[in-house]
Amino acid sequence: MPRRIQTFLEAQAAELDAAENTRLAYARDLTNFADWLGYHGMDFDTAQREDIEAYMVSCDAEGLAQSTRARRLSAIKQLYRFGFEEGWRADNPAIQIKGPGRAKRLPKTLSVDEVDRLIGAAQTAGTSRQDRLRNTCLMEILYATGMRVSELVSLPVSAARGDPRMLLVRGKGGKERMVPLSPSARDALTVWLQTWDEINEERIAKRAQPSKFLFPTHSKQGHLTRHRFYTLIKELAVAGGVSPDKVTPHTLRHAFATHLLAGGADLRSIQTLLGHADVSTTEIYTHVLDERLRELVLEHHPMANDE
Repeated sequence: MPRRIQTFLEAQAAELDAAENTRLAYARDLTNFADWLGYHGMDFDTAQREDIEAYMVSCDAEGLAQSTRARRLSAIKQLYRFGFEEGWRADNPAIQIKGPGRAKRLPKTLSVDEVDRLIGAAQTAGTSRQDRLRNTCLMEILYATGMRVSELVSLPVSAARGDPRMLLVRGKGGKERMVPLSPSARDALTVWLQTWDEINEERIAKRAQPSKFLFPTHSKQGHLTRHRFYTLIKELAVAGGVSPDKVTPHTLRHAFATHLLAGGADLRSIQTLLGHADVSTTEIYTHVLDERLRELVLEHHPMANDE
Protein backbone atom coordinates (compact mmCIF):
# COMPACT_ATOMS: atom_id res chain seq x y z
CA MET A 1 0.00 0.00 0.00
CA PRO A 2 2.84 2.49 0.58
CA ARG A 3 3.73 2.06 -3.11
CA ARG A 4 0.12 2.77 -4.11
CA ILE A 5 0.08 5.91 -1.99
CA GLN A 6 3.41 7.13 -3.38
CA THR A 7 2.24 6.64 -6.96
CA PHE A 8 -0.96 8.54 -6.21
CA LEU A 9 0.96 11.43 -4.63
CA GLU A 10 3.36 11.63 -7.57
CA ALA A 11 0.39 11.82 -9.92
CA GLN A 12 -1.13 14.60 -7.81
CA ALA A 13 2.09 16.56 -8.13
CA ALA A 14 2.55 15.94 -11.85
CA GLU A 15 -1.00 16.15 -13.19
CA LEU A 16 -2.79 18.51 -10.80
CA ASP A 17 0.21 20.58 -9.64
CA ALA A 18 -0.94 19.99 -6.06
CA ALA A 19 0.82 22.19 -3.49
CA GLU A 20 3.47 20.53 -1.33
CA ASN A 21 1.48 21.12 1.86
CA THR A 22 -1.56 19.45 0.27
CA ARG A 23 0.51 16.39 -0.70
CA LEU A 24 1.99 16.16 2.78
CA ALA A 25 -1.50 16.24 4.30
CA TYR A 26 -2.65 13.50 1.91
CA ALA A 27 0.42 11.44 2.78
CA ARG A 28 -0.27 11.66 6.53
CA ASP A 29 -3.95 10.83 6.16
CA LEU A 30 -3.44 7.91 3.80
CA THR A 31 -0.59 6.48 5.87
CA ASN A 32 -2.88 6.50 8.91
CA PHE A 33 -5.55 4.71 6.88
CA ALA A 34 -3.01 2.15 5.62
CA ASP A 35 -1.81 1.47 9.18
CA TRP A 36 -5.41 0.93 10.32
CA LEU A 37 -6.09 -1.48 7.46
CA GLY A 38 -2.85 -3.36 8.16
CA TYR A 39 -3.72 -3.71 11.84
CA HIS A 40 -7.03 -5.28 10.80
CA GLY A 41 -5.43 -7.61 8.27
CA MET A 42 -6.42 -5.67 5.14
CA ASP A 43 -4.88 -3.49 2.46
CA PHE A 44 -5.91 -1.32 -0.49
CA ASP A 45 -6.86 -4.32 -2.65
CA THR A 46 -9.05 -6.09 -0.11
CA ALA A 47 -10.80 -3.26 1.78
CA GLN A 48 -14.53 -2.91 1.10
CA ARG A 49 -16.99 -0.08 1.65
CA GLU A 50 -17.92 -1.26 5.14
CA ASP A 51 -14.21 -1.36 6.09
CA ILE A 52 -13.68 2.25 5.03
CA GLU A 53 -16.82 3.23 6.94
CA ALA A 54 -15.50 1.36 10.00
CA TYR A 55 -12.27 3.34 9.73
CA MET A 56 -14.25 6.60 9.67
CA VAL A 57 -16.18 5.47 12.75
CA SER A 58 -12.87 4.81 14.51
CA CYS A 59 -11.70 8.33 13.60
CA ASP A 60 -14.87 9.71 15.16
CA ALA A 61 -14.30 7.59 18.27
CA GLU A 62 -10.81 9.07 18.58
CA GLY A 63 -12.43 12.47 18.91
CA LEU A 64 -11.01 13.84 15.67
CA ALA A 65 -12.49 17.12 14.50
CA GLN A 66 -15.18 17.05 11.84
CA SER A 67 -12.88 18.89 9.43
CA THR A 68 -10.09 16.33 9.99
CA ARG A 69 -12.43 13.41 9.32
CA ALA A 70 -13.77 15.11 6.19
CA ARG A 71 -10.23 15.66 4.93
CA ARG A 72 -9.22 12.05 5.59
CA LEU A 73 -12.24 10.67 3.74
CA SER A 74 -11.54 13.04 0.84
CA ALA A 75 -8.00 11.68 0.57
CA ILE A 76 -9.26 8.07 0.67
CA LYS A 77 -11.93 8.72 -1.97
CA GLN A 78 -9.36 10.34 -4.26
CA LEU A 79 -6.94 7.43 -3.79
CA TYR A 80 -9.60 4.85 -4.68
CA ARG A 81 -10.84 6.87 -7.65
CA PHE A 82 -7.27 7.06 -8.91
CA GLY A 83 -6.80 3.32 -8.30
CA PHE A 84 -9.97 2.52 -10.23
CA GLU A 85 -8.88 4.69 -13.18
CA GLU A 86 -5.44 3.04 -13.15
CA GLY A 87 -6.94 -0.45 -13.10
CA TRP A 88 -5.65 -1.40 -9.67
CA ARG A 89 -9.18 -2.47 -8.75
CA ALA A 90 -12.25 -3.29 -10.80
CA ASP A 91 -14.46 -1.38 -8.35
CA ASN A 92 -14.34 1.75 -6.21
CA PRO A 93 -15.53 0.90 -2.67
CA ALA A 94 -15.38 4.55 -1.52
CA ILE A 95 -17.50 6.12 -4.24
CA GLN A 96 -20.82 6.16 -2.35
CA ILE A 97 -19.51 6.96 1.13
CA LYS A 98 -20.77 10.28 2.41
CA GLY A 99 -18.52 12.28 4.66
CA PRO A 100 -19.27 14.26 7.80
CA GLY A 101 -19.11 17.52 5.88
CA ARG A 102 -17.42 20.59 7.23
CA ALA A 103 -18.84 22.75 9.96
CA LYS A 104 -19.22 26.36 8.89
CA ARG A 105 -17.51 28.31 11.62
CA LEU A 106 -16.84 32.00 11.70
CA PRO A 107 -13.09 32.58 11.34
CA LYS A 108 -11.25 33.89 14.37
CA THR A 109 -10.02 37.39 13.74
CA LEU A 110 -8.40 40.36 15.46
CA SER A 111 -9.47 43.94 16.03
CA VAL A 112 -7.58 46.82 14.44
CA ASP A 113 -6.20 47.72 17.87
CA GLU A 114 -4.90 44.19 18.41
CA VAL A 115 -3.17 44.22 15.03
CA ASP A 116 -1.60 47.58 15.87
CA ARG A 117 -0.28 46.12 19.13
CA LEU A 118 1.23 43.13 17.31
CA ILE A 119 3.01 45.38 14.83
CA GLY A 120 4.15 47.62 17.70
CA ALA A 121 5.58 44.57 19.47
CA ALA A 122 7.43 43.57 16.30
CA GLN A 123 9.09 47.01 16.24
CA THR A 124 10.36 46.77 19.81
CA ALA A 125 10.69 43.06 20.66
CA GLY A 126 13.69 41.07 19.43
CA THR A 127 17.23 40.17 20.40
CA SER A 128 18.80 42.49 17.81
CA ARG A 129 17.98 45.43 15.55
CA GLN A 130 18.11 43.03 12.60
CA ASP A 131 15.46 40.82 14.20
CA ARG A 132 13.21 43.79 14.91
CA LEU A 133 13.43 45.09 11.34
CA ARG A 134 12.71 41.64 9.91
CA ASN A 135 9.80 41.03 12.29
CA THR A 136 8.29 44.43 11.50
CA CYS A 137 8.54 43.73 7.77
CA LEU A 138 6.93 40.31 8.21
CA MET A 139 3.98 41.66 10.18
CA GLU A 140 3.42 44.71 7.99
CA ILE A 141 3.42 42.66 4.78
CA LEU A 142 1.19 39.95 6.24
CA TYR A 143 -1.46 42.41 7.40
CA ALA A 144 -1.21 44.53 4.24
CA THR A 145 -1.65 41.61 1.84
CA GLY A 146 -3.47 38.80 3.70
CA MET A 147 -0.97 36.29 2.34
CA ARG A 148 -0.88 32.68 3.45
CA VAL A 149 2.05 32.11 5.78
CA SER A 150 3.71 29.71 3.31
CA GLU A 151 3.52 32.44 0.64
CA LEU A 152 4.99 35.03 2.99
CA VAL A 153 8.00 33.14 4.33
CA SER A 154 9.03 31.89 0.87
CA LEU A 155 8.87 35.27 -0.89
CA PRO A 156 11.83 35.73 -3.24
CA VAL A 157 13.81 38.91 -2.67
CA SER A 158 13.49 39.69 -6.38
CA ALA A 159 9.75 40.30 -5.87
CA ALA A 160 10.50 43.13 -3.42
CA ARG A 161 13.05 45.13 -5.39
CA GLY A 162 12.40 48.61 -6.76
CA ASP A 163 10.05 49.96 -4.04
CA PRO A 164 7.08 47.98 -5.41
CA ARG A 165 3.48 49.11 -5.02
CA MET A 166 2.42 45.51 -5.68
CA LEU A 167 3.95 42.13 -4.87
CA LEU A 168 3.74 39.12 -7.16
CA VAL A 169 2.73 36.14 -5.00
CA ARG A 170 2.91 32.49 -6.02
CA GLY A 171 0.00 30.77 -4.30
CA LYS A 172 -1.63 27.34 -4.15
CA GLY A 173 -1.10 25.18 -7.20
CA GLY A 174 1.52 27.62 -8.50
CA LYS A 175 -1.12 30.26 -9.31
CA GLU A 176 0.20 33.81 -9.29
CA ARG A 177 -1.60 36.96 -8.16
CA MET A 178 -0.73 40.59 -7.50
CA VAL A 179 -1.31 42.07 -4.04
CA PRO A 180 -0.92 45.78 -3.19
CA LEU A 181 1.30 47.06 -0.39
CA SER A 182 0.27 49.71 2.11
CA PRO A 183 2.62 52.70 2.61
CA SER A 184 3.70 51.39 6.03
CA ALA A 185 4.44 47.95 4.56
CA ARG A 186 6.50 49.54 1.78
CA ASP A 187 8.45 51.57 4.34
CA ALA A 188 9.17 48.48 6.45
CA LEU A 189 10.21 46.58 3.33
CA THR A 190 12.59 49.33 2.22
CA VAL A 191 14.34 49.40 5.61
CA TRP A 192 14.54 45.60 5.78
CA LEU A 193 16.03 45.38 2.27
CA GLN A 194 18.88 47.66 3.33
CA THR A 195 19.66 45.27 6.17
CA TRP A 196 19.16 42.27 3.85
CA ASP A 197 21.83 43.67 1.50
CA GLU A 198 24.25 44.12 4.40
CA ILE A 199 23.70 40.52 5.50
CA ASN A 200 24.32 39.18 2.01
CA GLU A 201 27.44 41.29 1.54
CA GLU A 202 28.81 39.54 4.62
CA ARG A 203 27.83 36.16 3.15
CA ILE A 204 29.57 36.95 -0.12
CA ALA A 205 32.68 38.14 1.77
CA LYS A 206 32.76 34.72 3.43
CA ARG A 207 32.32 33.11 -0.02
CA ALA A 208 28.89 31.82 0.91
CA GLN A 209 26.03 31.68 -1.58
CA PRO A 210 23.73 34.73 -1.33
CA SER A 211 20.12 33.94 -0.46
CA LYS A 212 17.33 34.30 -3.00
CA PHE A 213 14.69 34.65 -0.25
CA LEU A 214 13.45 37.85 1.38
CA PHE A 215 13.50 36.21 4.82
CA PRO A 216 16.51 33.88 4.71
CA THR A 217 17.55 31.46 7.46
CA HIS A 218 19.81 28.43 7.77
CA SER A 219 16.83 26.05 7.53
CA LYS A 220 16.75 23.25 4.96
CA GLN A 221 14.37 25.32 2.81
CA GLY A 222 16.68 28.33 3.00
CA HIS A 223 13.98 30.64 4.37
CA LEU A 224 12.05 31.24 7.57
CA THR A 225 9.90 28.20 8.25
CA ARG A 226 6.15 28.23 8.87
CA HIS A 227 6.72 26.66 12.27
CA ARG A 228 9.20 29.35 13.33
CA PHE A 229 6.89 32.13 12.18
CA TYR A 230 4.02 30.54 14.10
CA THR A 231 6.19 30.60 17.25
CA LEU A 232 7.31 34.15 16.52
CA ILE A 233 3.79 35.53 16.20
CA LYS A 234 2.87 33.95 19.56
CA GLU A 235 5.89 35.68 21.12
CA LEU A 236 4.79 39.02 19.64
CA ALA A 237 1.28 38.49 20.99
CA VAL A 238 2.64 38.11 24.52
CA ALA A 239 4.89 41.16 24.08
CA GLY A 240 1.99 43.20 22.70
CA GLY A 241 -0.51 42.26 25.38
CA VAL A 242 -2.73 40.27 23.00
CA SER A 243 -4.02 36.83 24.01
CA PRO A 244 -1.70 34.33 22.26
CA ASP A 245 -4.61 31.85 22.07
CA LYS A 246 -6.31 33.96 19.41
CA VAL A 247 -3.19 34.87 17.42
CA THR A 248 -1.93 32.73 14.54
CA PRO A 249 -0.64 33.65 11.08
CA HIS A 250 -4.08 32.73 9.74
CA THR A 251 -5.91 35.10 12.09
CA LEU A 252 -3.89 37.95 10.54
CA ARG A 253 -5.13 36.77 7.15
CA HIS A 254 -8.68 36.76 8.49
CA ALA A 255 -8.17 40.21 9.99
CA PHE A 256 -7.01 41.51 6.61
CA ALA A 257 -10.19 40.25 4.91
CA THR A 258 -12.55 41.21 7.72
CA HIS A 259 -11.23 44.77 8.04
CA LEU A 260 -11.38 45.26 4.26
CA LEU A 261 -14.97 44.08 4.11
CA ALA A 262 -15.95 46.23 7.08
CA GLY A 263 -14.39 49.18 5.25
CA GLY A 264 -16.57 48.66 2.19
CA ALA A 265 -14.55 46.33 -0.07
CA ASP A 266 -16.55 43.82 -2.15
CA LEU A 267 -16.26 40.04 -1.89
CA ARG A 268 -14.92 39.56 -5.41
CA SER A 269 -12.00 41.90 -4.76
CA ILE A 270 -11.22 40.17 -1.47
CA GLN A 271 -11.43 36.78 -3.22
CA THR A 272 -8.78 37.93 -5.70
CA LEU A 273 -6.51 39.33 -3.00
CA LEU A 274 -6.73 36.19 -0.87
CA GLY A 275 -6.17 33.89 -3.85
CA HIS A 276 -9.38 31.91 -3.30
CA ALA A 277 -10.31 29.80 -6.32
CA ASP A 278 -14.02 30.02 -5.48
CA VAL A 279 -15.92 32.98 -4.05
CA SER A 280 -17.86 30.57 -1.82
CA THR A 281 -14.67 30.24 0.26
CA THR A 282 -14.61 34.01 0.72
CA GLU A 283 -18.25 34.10 1.76
CA ILE A 284 -17.34 33.07 5.32
CA TYR A 285 -16.62 36.76 5.84
CA THR A 286 -20.17 37.88 5.09
CA HIS A 287 -20.89 37.79 8.83
CA VAL A 288 -19.16 41.19 8.83
CA LEU A 289 -21.71 42.50 6.33
CA ASP A 290 -24.56 40.99 8.35
CA GLU A 291 -23.38 42.77 11.49
CA ARG A 292 -22.89 46.08 9.65
CA LEU A 293 -26.39 45.91 8.14
CA ARG A 294 -27.87 45.14 11.54
CA GLU A 295 -26.15 48.19 13.03
CA LEU A 296 -27.36 50.37 10.15
CA VAL A 297 -30.96 49.29 10.72
CA LEU A 298 -30.77 49.80 14.48
CA GLU A 299 -29.17 53.21 14.03
CA HIS A 300 -31.21 54.64 11.16
CA HIS A 301 -34.56 52.87 10.92
CA PRO A 302 -37.34 55.13 12.32
CA MET A 303 -38.97 52.23 14.19
CA ALA A 304 -35.74 50.88 15.68
CA ASN A 305 -35.88 53.00 18.84
CA ASP A 306 -39.57 52.55 19.53
CA GLU A 307 -40.35 51.02 22.87
